[in-house]
Amino acid sequence: MDFRVIARALTVVENDLKGSGALLKSLKFDNNCPVIGITGPPGAGKSTLVNGIIDILLKDEKKIAVLAIDPTSPFNFGSLLGDRIRMASHFNHPDVFIRSLATRGSLGGLSAKTIEMADVLRASGFNYVLIETVGVGQSEIEVAGLADITLVVLVPEAGDEIQHIKSGLMEIADAFIINKADREGADVFANNLKKIIGQNQDAQLPVFKAIASQNQGLDKIAAFINQPNLKQNNRRKLLLTEKVYKLIQQKMMSGIDKKKLQHDIAEALIDSNFNLYSFVDTYV
Repeated sequence: MDFRVIARALTVVENDLKGSGALLKSLKFDNNCPVIGITGPPGAGKSTLVNGIIDILLKDEKKIAVLAIDPTSPFNFGSLLGDRIRMASHFNHPDVFIRSLATRGSLGGLSAKTIEMADVLRASGFNYVLIETVGVGQSEIEVAGLADITLVVLVPEAGDEIQHIKSGLMEIADAFIINKADREGADVFANNLKKIIGQNQDAQLPVFKAIASQNQGLDKIAAFINQPNLKQNNRRKLLLTEKVYKLIQQKMMSGIDKKKLQHDIAEALIDSNFNLYSFVDTYV
């Protein structure tokens, strides 16, 4: 496995360079490589959690790819791409490949490029592909269209569990992880979450408590990921529908340059009779 070849393939796909389409159509997938989505609100400790899980998986001599997604600024279109800093201990490991990816303006935190790049990694011979999403709200739902296993990371301060049900987390989560479980209220939060899950699910979803910064509780999470029955996702039609929708959306929007759009709007606003809906009709 040559990481330089994989990195070049990802760059070709990410930037729609010549040969991108042919490369994607030629991919052959190892169905035993699960895509694991790890999502949750900012500050929940997702990167630290991923770091700890990688440590455990490496003990079994597994090869792991990580796609870390950072939000793109709507103002300067830049992205910090800082997750690699938090995973510095694995950055040069011969069995770990880490790639950062900007959301490219996708409101939910996942772009079509995420799907394409995850598929490149799946076809590259890794045992696991971990996707850490930006956690801006809707991305928790969108990751269900990408991952075979979805882990939702929360913290005791998350507060009103009812809001998590409203956001659809109960429908897409395969397990919940309460990180920073040494904080006050963690046990009460975990018990309340279990009760709510029991009321809304035929089968009880697991709720794990962890302190990722101290590597506590991560063994159970790694064991859960390795359950064979989880690698065949029972939402396959939903997942493929979400993937195809995103890819069609990307192709339909490919001719629209967001920076140029911003410039054109600035010019249109000079007209005192500017109407948003007339502008959209004309632009489309």
